[in-house]
Amino acid sequence: MACSFRYHKLGTGFNPNTLDKQKERQKGLPKQVFEADEMPDSSSYQDDQDDLKRRSMSIDDTPRGSWACSIFDLKNSLPDALLPHLLDRAPNEEIDRHNEDQRKANRHRELFALHPALDEEEPVERHCVPEVPKEHFGQRLLVKCLSLKFEIEIEPIFASLALYDVKEKKKISENFFFDLNSEQTKAMLRPHIQTAAISTLARSAIFSITYPSQDVFLVIKLEKVLQQGDIGECAEPYMVFKESDAAKNKEKLEKLRGQSEQFCQRLGRYRMPFAWTAIHLMNIVNSAGSLERDTELEMSLSERKGSWSERRNSSIMGRRSLERTTSGDESCSLTGFRPATLTITNFFKQEGDRLSDEDLYKFLADMRRPSSVLRRLRPITAQLKLDISPAPENPHYCLTPDLLQVKPYPDSRVRPTREILEFPARDVYVPNTIYRNLLYVNPQSLNFANRQGSARNITVKVQFMNGEDPSNAMPVIFGKSSCADFYKEAYTAVVYHNRSPDFHDEIKIKLPASLSDHHHILFTFYHVSCQQKQNTPLETPVGYTWIPMLQNGRLRTGHFCLPVSLEKPPQSYSVLSPDVPLPGMKWVDNHRGVFNVEVVAVSTIHTQDQYLDKFFALVHALDEHMFPVRIGDMRIMENNLETELKSSIAALNSSQLEPIVRFLHLLLDKLVLLVVRPPVIAGQIVNLGQACFEVMASIVNRLHKYLDTNQDMHGRNSLLSSYIHYVFRLPSTDPNSPSPGPGGLGGSVHYATMARSAVRPASLNLNRSRSLSNSNPDISGTPTSPDDEVRSIIGSKAMERCGNRMSSHTESASFLQTLTGRLPTKKLFHEELALQWVVSSGSVREGALQQAWFFFELMVKSIIHHLYFTDRLESPRKNRFPERFMDDITALVSTIAGDIVSRFQKDLELVERLNMSLAFFLNDLLSVMDRGFVFSLIRAYWKQVSTKLYALQNPTLESLRLDFLRIVCSHEHYVTLNLPCSLLTPPASPSPSVSSATSQSSGFSTHVQDQKIANMFELSVPFREQHYLAGLVLSELSVILDPDNEGMFGLHKKVVSVVHNLLSSHDSDPRYADPEVKARVAMLYLPLISIVMEALPQLHDFTESHNQWGRPGGPQGAAVGTSGEETEGEGNSMISQTVAMAIAGTSTASPMSRPSSFLLNSQASRQHGSFSAESSRSLLICLLWVLKNADELVLQKWFTDLSVSQLNRLLDLLYLCVSCFEYKGKKAFERMNSLTFKKSKDMKAKLEEAILGSIGARQEMVRRSRGQLERSPSGSAFGSQENLRWRKDMTHWRQNSEKMDKTRAELEHEALIDGNLATEANLIILDTLEIIVQTASVTESKESILGGVLKVLLHSMACNQSALYLQHCFATQRALVSKFPELLFEEETEQCADLCLRLLRSCSSSISTIRSHASASLYLLMRQNFEIGNNFARVKMQVTMSLSSLVGTSQNFNEEFLRRSLKTILTYAEEDLELRETTFPDQVQDLVFNLHMILSDTVKMKEHQEDPEMLIDLMYRIAKGYQTSPDLRLTWLQNMAGKHSERNNHAEAAQCLVHSAALVAEYLSMLEDRKYLPVGCVTFQNISSNVLEESAVSDDVVSPDEEGICSGKYFTEIGLVGLLEQAAASFSMAGMYEAVNEVYKVLIPIHEANRDAKKLATIHGKLQEAFGKIVHQDGKRMFGTYFRVGFYGTKFGDLDEQEFVYKEPAITKLAEISHRLEGFYGERFGEDQVEVIKDSNPVDKCKLDPNKAFIQITYVEPYFDTYEMKDRITYFDKNYNLRRFVYCTPFTLDGRAHGDLHEQFKRKTILTTSHAFPYIKTRINIIHKEEIISTPIEVAIEDMQKKTQELAFATHQDPADAKMLQMVLQGSVGTTVNQGPLEVAQVFLSEIPSDPKLYRHHNKLRLCFKDFTKRCEDALRKNKSLIGPDQKEYQRELERNYHRLKEALQPLINRKIPQLYKPVLQVNSHRDSFSRMSLRKLDI
Repeated sequence: MACSFRYHKLGTGFNPNTLDKQKERQKGLPKQVFEADEMPDSSSYQDDQDDLKRRSMSIDDTPRGSWACSIFDLKNSLPDALLPHLLDRAPNEEIDRHNEDQRKANRHRELFALHPALDEEEPVERHCVPEVPKEHFGQRLLVKCLSLKFEIEIEPIFASLALYDVKEKKKISENFFFDLNSEQTKAMLRPHIQTAAISTLARSAIFSITYPSQDVFLVIKLEKVLQQGDIGECAEPYMVFKESDAAKNKEKLEKLRGQSEQFCQRLGRYRMPFAWTAIHLMNIVNSAGSLERDTELEMSLSERKGSWSERRNSSIMGRRSLERTTSGDESCSLTGFRPATLTITNFFKQEGDRLSDEDLYKFLADMRRPSSVLRRLRPITAQLKLDISPAPENPHYCLTPDLLQVKPYPDSRVRPTREILEFPARDVYVPNTIYRNLLYVNPQSLNFANRQGSARNITVKVQFMNGEDPSNAMPVIFGKSSCADFYKEAYTAVVYHNRSPDFHDEIKIKLPASLSDHHHILFTFYHVSCQQKQNTPLETPVGYTWIPMLQNGRLRTGHFCLPVSLEKPPQSYSVLSPDVPLPGMKWVDNHRGVFNVEVVAVSTIHTQDQYLDKFFALVHALDEHMFPVRIGDMRIMENNLETELKSSIAALNSSQLEPIVRFLHLLLDKLVLLVVRPPVIAGQIVNLGQACFEVMASIVNRLHKYLDTNQDMHGRNSLLSSYIHYVFRLPSTDPNSPSPGPGGLGGSVHYATMARSAVRPASLNLNRSRSLSNSNPDISGTPTSPDDEVRSIIGSKAMERCGNRMSSHTESASFLQTLTGRLPTKKLFHEELALQWVVSSGSVREGALQQAWFFFELMVKSIIHHLYFTDRLESPRKNRFPERFMDDITALVSTIAGDIVSRFQKDLELVERLNMSLAFFLNDLLSVMDRGFVFSLIRAYWKQVSTKLYALQNPTLESLRLDFLRIVCSHEHYVTLNLPCSLLTPPASPSPSVSSATSQSSGFSTHVQDQKIANMFELSVPFREQHYLAGLVLSELSVILDPDNEGMFGLHKKVVSVVHNLLSSHDSDPRYADPEVKARVAMLYLPLISIVMEALPQLHDFTESHNQWGRPGGPQGAAVGTSGEETEGEGNSMISQTVAMAIAGTSTASPMSRPSSFLLNSQASRQHGSFSAESSRSLLICLLWVLKNADELVLQKWFTDLSVSQLNRLLDLLYLCVSCFEYKGKKAFERMNSLTFKKSKDMKAKLEEAILGSIGARQEMVRRSRGQLERSPSGSAFGSQENLRWRKDMTHWRQNSEKMDKTRAELEHEALIDGNLATEANLIILDTLEIIVQTASVTESKESILGGVLKVLLHSMACNQSALYLQHCFATQRALVSKFPELLFEEETEQCADLCLRLLRSCSSSISTIRSHASASLYLLMRQNFEIGNNFARVKMQVTMSLSSLVGTSQNFNEEFLRRSLKTILTYAEEDLELRETTFPDQVQDLVFNLHMILSDTVKMKEHQEDPEMLIDLMYRIAKGYQTSPDLRLTWLQNMAGKHSERNNHAEAAQCLVHSAALVAEYLSMLEDRKYLPVGCVTFQNISSNVLEESAVSDDVVSPDEEGICSGKYFTEIGLVGLLEQAAASFSMAGMYEAVNEVYKVLIPIHEANRDAKKLATIHGKLQEAFGKIVHQDGKRMFGTYFRVGFYGTKFGDLDEQEFVYKEPAITKLAEISHRLEGFYGERFGEDQVEVIKDSNPVDKCKLDPNKAFIQITYVEPYFDTYEMKDRITYFDKNYNLRRFVYCTPFTLDGRAHGDLHEQFKRKTILTTSHAFPYIKTRINIIHKEEIISTPIEVAIEDMQKKTQELAFATHQDPADAKMLQMVLQGSVGTTVNQGPLEVAQVFLSEIPSDPKLYRHHNKLRLCFKDFTKRCEDALRKNKSLIGPDQKEYQRELERNYHRLKEALQPLINRKIPQLYKPVLQVNSHRDSFSRMSLRKLDI
């Protein structure tokens, strides 16, 4: 549509959210200050930390008691600024008003400017402006010829360049002739040369290649002046002489030069072939692309090792440019390579008998082979230098192939660059836009073998004649180089002494625009005598032939094989063809064809297609009234003209596609003309409407089908869309009126820009300047019409036209004469089109449907032209069109809607296109037709689709309807169309157009002033009638978001983006910038609020990602683990939502999880699938926009009408918004930048939508392929350069998401925007909360609502917020507390705790304004609590608890800042005059000092942040310190659990939770006695023996009833259950499934008592899982590895001489822990200061260096007494509840560690720890040590027992393991085993010991051996059964060894000690002696 509307750019089709516009709107944003970004620079921060570490290592540096000093510090520190008037008593209204003014000041007007546009593929409503029709170019290459030098310089050499495609066997460019001869050499030809025209002096040329491929060669041919002798002889001197020998050969050269001068004098006008060479173009481009600087390439034969022309065959791509689309060989792009300078050093001499193109292609193909024949030839050495580079966009001094100058052409005297015409290798489909009429004549061969007489040196003279007299030769033959522009004749080069020469000349002729029957090409053949003889003429004519140019009015081109006449042709020969045997003429070879010649035309005048020719000829004849018409061999009389015309129209389908495209504009214009003005034939009006419509439909479809590569995303073929946009216009009404184009039909010149880019010289306008006639509104300054929408209707870019390359189908072109006068029969094109379409059927209708967009757009453009030319733009819309036309349109829309509904399942692609076309059509009609009428069309469509949807819930159809709606709503007057001004007084219409007045009568605007306010907020009937389109949009939204509408899940994103798009375009629309107007616009969307409220359960849960522990800027909740996952990636979420809910107690949700109403819902409605995060975010920003811009009073009235549950839901929604728009922080942007995770997120969303949403994958594919083609660098040859360039900025976001690394500045900018968005979003939420508070204060159920408000406020404080927001937030919070003090202190006690935490968190902020406001709030909170009951115990306790949890968990917590805030609070208390007399100031002081102390205590912890064990020890100590205040102890246990979870110590985390639960149980049992609850700690003994320390037995235990004690949420039954469930989860993660069972044993009775079957089912499921895992993982379980670690050295402070058992993760090697500790302490004290003691002997401190730190690490194993082993059966038993550990040290009495068997002793050390592992920490002190020493024989007994056990195990293993068995056997019976069993026996059993005390040992060892031999035998037997035949020998060997062993042992085993078997001895006495014997040393 060429009408450019005034507000056109304001429709959503031109969404302002493109990057540049966004940037524009984001200017001047203030930088929001966020604490998260203000983090101290980590490196310096780190150094401070390190200093601290070095300074104080001991925990007890500052004793807890040194009160005085810390108070002294506090008293002398400085407070922050106090807030003025904080303590004044002002009325609440005034405070509110003040707060509001502050809040509303300096707000950002446009919310959407802060929100990035949705990442959509390409918005459907965006129509690309088609590109201006322009001349076609391929990829352009600039070749500069620099110099040509031979070894000898004796004569002029002439060169030409051309491109050849070997594969297509086609010459793909015309010749470029250049000559690089010196002036002196040129002078040799002086007699033959007229002055050279500047155009022929060009040395650089621009080649265009549409289909670049690996097969393109640049061929250089050289010619010289004809001389006597064949080419070989003439080339000889060039090969023999060397430049270096010039002096030697001086005389010879002089002689040669002399000869040359003679030949030049005599034969200067003739040429002979001389030499040639070729360059493989892609090699140059590729090598140039790969070399860094401007490349010099040498091309010579001698150097080439590999293939002749491919030194670099590896195709290295230059930078692939997106600008141009190329088709053909992918890797061949010529646009981005680096310029290269080539030096060509070798030429091949031409072979006289191999000049034809055929031969050339063979040579070229051969060149590509490594073993080229050409390499064997002797080359002519020379040096030709060329520069090859990509052509610049607008080269200066450029001449077209027609020798016209291309602007810029500053100076006509400068040597020009020639554009070389391309002959594309394959068809190129681009309409003609310029005048070009050239003919190329290529003589190919001549056969005079059978001609009598002498004819050897043959040249052909070619002339273009316009008559038969020799003087009729026309000067239209282009000159070559250094000559005139045009000549009357051209000569071909001569091959010496050849009677049948081949030619390789190309003669280029400029055809006259108008040809007659007398125009012909005349060929004259001459024999040239090279030798000067007496009376022989220089040239002798030896034959004649010719080609007439026209045959039956059509241009003759192609291959001709012509006979040659021996004599001059007779009179009037030119009309006939030489094939006709003329009487009395003599012919060579009996009139056979002997001369082959090819004639090629490149013309924008001659179609060279018979069908087109016929059609144009007939139309022309009609026009001129010239009858009869000759077409081909037919003569058509007027009476049969009608049938012929109709058949010629139908036959257009048969013509080739290429000419149809080339003459597309003209063809369509003629067809339109025939429709609009039916011709009068023989007095009858002939109606051609139907025929034309049919052929148009079929042409349009052919283009669509075959040229599918150049379509936009709507499937519009770019050729057709640019025709409609730039070319089509209505033939004007009155024959004499100044028409849009010359002669009544705007058929030729009405383009916008025809030049490549810039303008061409004015001389080029030919006679067309008339085309800029005054009907062009842009030029003549038509008075602007009142209907501004259709303002500059026609030449949408007319001003750019002047002097472009004009499309000159010039007048004289006979049958293209533009149509002049016509009979006045006139139809309106749009009416005729609509009619034909409605009545069409069958394939025609199908064809029109396929390309409906084309006919719709034609119709619209036609309507607009019609209104404009008939001056009807002022007339009321109702009267603009006849009834009949309206009916046709209605019928058309209705049937097309029918098609959409009935066919969408079969041909989705067609229906998608159709649906969009219809929507664009209706959108356009809204601008020109009566709006009521158009709405009725929309309603008709809607009805049909809705009916179908009702019957068949199909998302695809719904998706189509959405697209339709989105396009219709993208109208620039969308807001006005919705009549937003109904309820309130209408403002001056923001867009004054006649339409607003006329369309009021459209039956939509019912003025109901007394409508209830609710109607505005619901999609009520009045609302939908009043605001028709907005109503449709919101209805769609609510239908698709309806959770019961399962199928529509995939459309969420789509429908949300429709709304988002509309709102963001209103937001940036300057017409609605005024707040009042914006409020009206927002009223159109009020129902959005309730729709989103309904959809709340499905929205993405943004709150889940708030992790609890260690989130850098995140506020840490007092309750640990109440929020979603700990870190999203690890999946080790501490606690699930249900658990969080349980912990929280259903009444109030925990501060950081979702409000309860939401949680309850979420379980119920989540199964409908929830939104992707992206869609939810978009929907919420839309909601915020409405809340921001809607009228506050209206909102307030509506809130008043809402029920409590609805208000609560609204609050839940705001709660979600807070999380959604939380500021991510710069760090996050940097992280994102490195991960670019946005993409994966989107992909995930798309995938979800595809899977769940059944939007046909095919549809996606279709869309993708369409989009891709436009963007891929290989889409099409001539695809849309402009288009691409245009789209590049329209599609900025696509590139944005792909661009990986953003610059610093971009990141800063993103963070800036995000910060402003977060601030603005939260301020909108705050505004809304204020409105809700005002509403709530008058309702009766204000408690629950205010609780909700408070929850949202607190949540917003918990998120990353800007200082600006926080100060407003605290102001609101203070106002809220002062209005409803009882709210916090009585009902929402939970919230009170939370508020204290939030305020304290802010008190420690690094930003002073935040601190000031937070301290003020905290102070007022205490004060208000005090005023209620004269003490503020509640706040005191909550603050104390908050502080501990804050300090415990927050990574970046800064005590300095908090100290300052404490001082500020003190200062307030001192200055508070009102309460000076009360106890309040003292209480504040106490509290502050107490806080200060906890602070100092916990600072220590910070120092040990890096040392996990130390940190946990500290936390443990602090928790122990809080033994008397259960709430705080619980908090610290929670903190510890958190820390452990972070480090994946799940068992320890579980223990912390069990301890917490025990603590809770202990107090619960004091509070209430319920049978099913655990009875305090005792119940938990089975889980861990350590739990008893939680029992509340000490004397100073507080009673739980006391105010403020045990009031935390955990001290309830639900809290207990929550803790236990968490504990079970942690145990499960730790793999301790037996403990899981124990935990559930405590839980099950509670659930049984509550009859909670669901929970029980879950638990039993979990138990089944746990026991399943025990079974499944049997033998594969690993728990911990234990090490004894001792610290020695004063450096360790209070760790000195402490010994611990450390629990490390399973399979930790000694080296690992040793490395870790050494590294850690090394970093702390310096690496040279720390030493690890390598042995495990007792450490003697005196021997150690006192200045160093020593660490001793020993691996220990759990130790159990024999009796214990009875109970500890499973792996779990042996690894749980461990308190004793053992390690062994071998020694000998003389001090060596190892000795011979008889002197080897062993020391076992048994350690006992203070608590059992696993415990709430990972290292436990050792409290007891004992040693057992074994004598050598005891050591031997142990060894043998162990061996025997191994044998037994290997023998009975199931399944049997032969390898293992053989290993053990080998070790037992192998001969060579040193210190093996035999040696043991020989040492200890050979003689009976002398000491009777050792008898028993001797005997025991003997029995061991007995057992051993028996086991060996069993093992051998077992092995025999396992082995294969191959191991028989091995088995025998083993048996032999066994027998040997047995024999050797036999005497030793059988010798009993007689004394032992005397019954006299009492057994027990021996026992004593035995036990006394083993030396026992106790060491405690």
